[in-house]
Amino acid sequence: MGIKERRAREKEQLRQQILSAARELFVNEGYENVSMRKIANKIEYSPTTIYLYFKDKTALLDSVCKETLLNLLETLEQLKRDTTDPVETLRKSGRAYIEFGLKYPQDYKLTFVIRPQFQKDLGLEEGSVGEKVFNYLREMVSECIRQQIFRQMDVETTGQVMWSAVHGVTLLLIDFPDFPWTERDELIDTVIQTTIAGLRA
Repeated sequence: MGIKERRAREKEQLRQQILSAARELFVNEGYENVSMRKIANKIEYSPTTIYLYFKDKTALLDSVCKETLLNLLETLEQLKRDTTDPVETLRKSGRAYIEFGLKYPQDYKLTFVIRPQFQKDLGLEEGSVGEKVFNYLREMVSECIRQQIFRQMDVETTGQVMWSAVHGVTLLLIDFPDFPWTERDELIDTVIQTTIAGLRA
């Protein structure tokens, strides 16, 4: 490995170190209580170093959330899309979404709960990674409508119905782990299957 490649790798490692520290502090102490200096202290670098990588705290939060959405999109795209049975693909996608959120609860809450509180949007604007995640879901429900498995409904509404279901159960399971839930897999499957059943033609 040459000097240029080594420096690029070290730069990316430091960037990831900054993101990991920021993610942990944002969740544990609250975004509004975290300063760039506090993040710098955690990784034992000067604040000046962090500003070489990120313009400000907002940019840092955006980067943390963008990475989460990229990982979620990659998780969904690894699923085999079966156009002969789009309902099964949608079911698998819904479960993968929920399992992702439960596996990375801090990242999930930062992206869908904490960030919107301070930036007043969900990061789903045109061309964003968030939009690509939602487009994946939109394509799945659109195929179900096209094949007349689902009622002839507005694709946007149908997609939002599906997302509301999987997002809702994900957040409830994260926020209330001590609630006497029924068996987790059964609950998740029932939420997804009931939502799909309600959309069928």
